[in-house]
Amino acid sequence: VRTVRSAGIDTCVHLGVTAEPRAAGGRATMKERNVLGTMQLLGAAYHAPDLRRLVLKSTTAVYGAAAGDPAVWTESMSHDTPRHGFGKDAIEVEDYVRSFRRRRPDVAVTVLRLANQVGPTVDNPLTRYFELPVCPTVFGFDPRLQFLHEEDTAEVLLRTTLGPAHDGTFNVAGDGVVLLSQAIRIAGKPPLPIPEPLVNRVAELVGRTVDFSPEQVRFLQYGRVADTSAAAGQLGFTPKWSSLHAFEDFASTRLRRLVTEEQVARLE
Repeated sequence: VRTVRSAGIDTCVHLGVTAEPRAAGGRATMKERNVLGTMQLLGAAYHAPDLRRLVLKSTTAVYGAAAGDPAVWTESMSHDTPRHGFGKDAIEVEDYVRSFRRRRPDVAVTVLRLANQVGPTVDNPLTRYFELPVCPTVFGFDPRLQFLHEEDTAEVLLRTTLGPAHDGTFNVAGDGVVLLSQAIRIAGKPPLPIPEPLVNRVAELVGRTVDFSPEQVRFLQYGRVADTSAAAGQLGFTPKWSSLHAFEDFASTRLRRLVTEEQVARLE
């Protein structure tokens, strides 16, 4: 509180919600940082008299992934599917942000629900999944996925931080969708179909390498697609990279570089 008061901040951008429990030191630590950390940040921001804008980097993971999901999620749809993990944390974080908005109606609050990010420098559980020698899939499922290029992530954050202030919640993703089978082919990896009863066991093994959570397994089984018309119409933001082109850039840069580095290491 002393810091935000003395600094005279007018804008707060909250980027500190993590999706990787192992990297955070365990699920309990991850939840503490995500949820309690947000409570502490907003508690301090409430006392910033000059604050006029709050931007939250959220995620489309708030919608979860389940068999009965709608074909396309809009921002106003109910989304109580995630009951644990990163998606649950993101829902709670958004709830606290909405509560802050009610207590500080003078502050414009922008919530950006970003699709899964990819790009030349992105290192997250999903990109590490495509770095595996083979990509496990759920037999009989070929979900639709959306991606957001890291350049578009930076651009939408800059626009909502430095441009006109916008109240509201906005899905942000590259145009179009990519089937999981299509993404695996672009990544140049062989798929490994797993019967559904064995998926959780295989996910435990994969999780030792890529910090995979059960909700990410469901994402790769059922997929998730979010409507982005509000971001285009109200924010005036349309990603430069489509979902397909964003993933192709990731595959041709980061994946290719990692393969080259592995080949060099073997020669050494």
